Amino acid sequence: MVDKIDKALPNVKEKVYVESPEEIQIEETEKLKEINDQGVEITKNEDGSAEIEFEPGKVAAKGGEDHFSNLADLLPDDVTGRLAAELYQNYEDYKNSRKDWEQSYITGLDLLGFKYVNRSQPFQGASGATHPVLAEAVTQFQATAYKELLPADGPVRTQILGVATREKEDQAARVKEYMNYQIMNEMPEYDAEFDQLLFYLPLAGSAFKKVYYDEMIGRAVSKFVQADDLIVPYSATSLEDAEAIFQRMYMSENDIRKSQVSGFYSDVELGQPNFTQDKVHEEERKLEGTRKSYSAQATDTTYTVLEAHVNLDLEGFEDTGEDGEPTGIKLPYIVTLEAGSRKILSVRRNYQPNDPLKKKVQYFVHFKFLPGLGFYGFGLIHMIGGLSRTATVALRQLLDAGTLSNLPAGFKMRGIRVRDDAQPLQPGEFRDVDAPGGNLKDAFYPLPYKEPSQTLLQLMGVVVQAGQRFASIADMQVGEGNQQAAVGTTVALLERGSRVMSAIHKRLYNGLKQEFKLLANIFSQYLPAEYPYDVVGGQRMIKQMDFDERVDIVPVADPNIFSMTQRITLAQTELQLAMSNPQMHNLYMSYRKMYEALGLKNIDQLLPPPPPPQPKDPAMEHIDAMAQKPFQAYRNQDHRAHITAHMNFMATNFARNNPPIMAALEKNVMEHISLMAQEHVEMEFAEQIKQMQQAQQQGMQGQQAQQQMQQLNTQMEARKAVLIAEYTEEFMKQEKEITSMLDSDPLIKLKSQELDLKAMENFRKQKETTEKINIDKSKLMQNRDLTEQKLEQNEELAELRAETSLEKQAMANRAKMRSDMIKRKDVKTLKGS
Repeated sequence: MVDKIDKALPNVKEKVYVESPEEIQIEETEKLKEINDQGVEITKNEDGSAEIEFEPGKVAAKGGEDHFSNLADLLPDDVTGRLAAELYQNYEDYKNSRKDWEQSYITGLDLLGFKYVNRSQPFQGASGATHPVLAEAVTQFQATAYKELLPADGPVRTQILGVATREKEDQAARVKEYMNYQIMNEMPEYDAEFDQLLFYLPLAGSAFKKVYYDEMIGRAVSKFVQADDLIVPYSATSLEDAEAIFQRMYMSENDIRKSQVSGFYSDVELGQPNFTQDKVHEEERKLEGTRKSYSAQATDTTYTVLEAHVNLDLEGFEDTGEDGEPTGIKLPYIVTLEAGSRKILSVRRNYQPNDPLKKKVQYFVHFKFLPGLGFYGFGLIHMIGGLSRTATVALRQLLDAGTLSNLPAGFKMRGIRVRDDAQPLQPGEFRDVDAPGGNLKDAFYPLPYKEPSQTLLQLMGVVVQAGQRFASIADMQVGEGNQQAAVGTTVALLERGSRVMSAIHKRLYNGLKQEFKLLANIFSQYLPAEYPYDVVGGQRMIKQMDFDERVDIVPVADPNIFSMTQRITLAQTELQLAMSNPQMHNLYMSYRKMYEALGLKNIDQLLPPPPPPQPKDPAMEHIDAMAQKPFQAYRNQDHRAHITAHMNFMATNFARNNPPIMAALEKNVMEHISLMAQEHVEMEFAEQIKQMQQAQQQGMQGQQAQQQMQQLNTQMEARKAVLIAEYTEEFMKQEKEITSMLDSDPLIKLKSQELDLKAMENFRKQKETTEKINIDKSKLMQNRDLTEQKLEQNEELAELRAETSLEKQAMANRAKMRSDMIKRKDVKTLKGS
């Protein structure tokens, strides 16, 4: 073996270069200098070893792409350990501060009646039914709000800020179509999440949406967050002023591992999952009829992850002033930790890299049912929970009274033997009874159970009506009255029955508006410059720059209308007002709004739109004048020819004897004179107008440009006034020439005056007739309202009389029953004596 090891190498000639000690020293010095430039401090020890220390802030400072990187990979273990312990302790403190809120919510969930209670008190088999007043209010609110806030065509519409231009209109249309496309097609979780939010909101009073960009799936996400999964400090009153926001999430071991492999979470050892379900989730699972078994607990791989949106002063990442020294100001961060192991998974900055103020980026939207006294809102559990509990107690007492009355119990004389006494009697069955020495009737004494109390039933009805009235789920009385009722009465009934619901709807509207703005902000950051996408029947394109401040994104729902019933009632009221005076209203728009409120799709086929106004020849304008239809002058018409034709027609006896026709023609003549002067001025100042338009296109602004534009407008208006005066003078001369022949003959002149007087008299009579008809209509409507009120009062009086008569009869029956019982007792007493 030694021979083989010492075997000579092949005879290969190769030149080997060996660095001198000086060159090695120079190379090591350059490497150390390069490392020191990166913020690393190296200390040489006496034994030849070296200690390396680095500043995390300097390592991650280069390159803007590292702004949102995971800082947990750069922080020392002792720093992350202290941070995790502090955050978890804050989470426990915040959670304990709202224990009363959690307990009231847990207790209120039982009032939904989703789970039947088997009661053994006051007797075995007592009723465990729950009155559905709370469940009815929740489901009806959810159904109404879901249909209004999330229509099939999409929940987003846009508004143009500032002066509307063609460019802004196209931009608004692109933004609206793209956001509706994303929400309804590319975000499949949105519909289900929003539907679930609308069910939780009336119960808890608060619900949240978290809007963010998910790098794992590569798109925007809007997730529903339950109120019990979002914890804030005791002193917080809103998301904006909350010092810290904790979101509790439940993630599987596989999902956490995916995030660690992708680099989103730090690759740290978490140990075995220690999943403990809180009381709120446990109660919700009970209502669903699910419960975690012991075997499932042993094999569960679910971790409890806490995401904290907090302000921190991290070592190595301090906020510095202009002098480069730390200011001590805490900066916003998002810290994620696993609750069981207390280990940090990620630490990321929560402010934009180009923001000099380093403001916190908000990801959450708070939806409130009713504004509470603190951070969380009030729900139906808090507001009508007591009424629901009272109605449940009354319902159970009524059912128990009916059960005891139908299946009476009591005492029997000792020694009485009944065959098959362990089995209940069947209808129509008679059994043998051994009654030694005595009357069978005297051997049994049933307990005097009463029938279900009518007073308790009425009291329960009052409680239920109060709860329904508060939750705005009572049937509205608008549709039950006369369709020709007064407008004020209809609107008053509608407003009285929808105050609470209307206010809740406005709060949801504001929450949706904030959510859509967060989504638009995500699209503006992550979309490419131009993004084409396919829709049904074509292709569309959206630009990243479309999501700017020129377009406001709002919900498509009307904040003042929360239901289809309300929309139809308002449209019907508007149509009723328009029909009362059609000359002052646009009947086409009134009918169209009515059809839109009914939800019809092909309205144009049922109600063809009126044709747009078109220029007409003078003869057609004369026809419209005789029919008292509106007509107007248009640009680029032969204005002089129209004026001449109108003046010739005005010289006829028919026109001269009809003041409305004369007024319409005079008005049209003045319109032609104004347009003729305007066109003449534009031709004279064509060069100056062209120069000002070119200056505006080139971006010429400032006080000088405004002064020049104002001077040009003043000159044009002055010239136009001169031309109008000249044309009016020509018109007066031409009118005198045409009418001079009629004015020269005294008989014709006298006859004309007579006809003028008759025409004026006819016009006066027609006006008086119209006014009288309108007054009669008003009187009829007032009389109808009075008659309806009287009928309603008579009906109420009849109901009161009927109730009084029934109550008297019931009292008489009860008095008779008491009298009979007293008599029976007296008879028994006498027999016993």
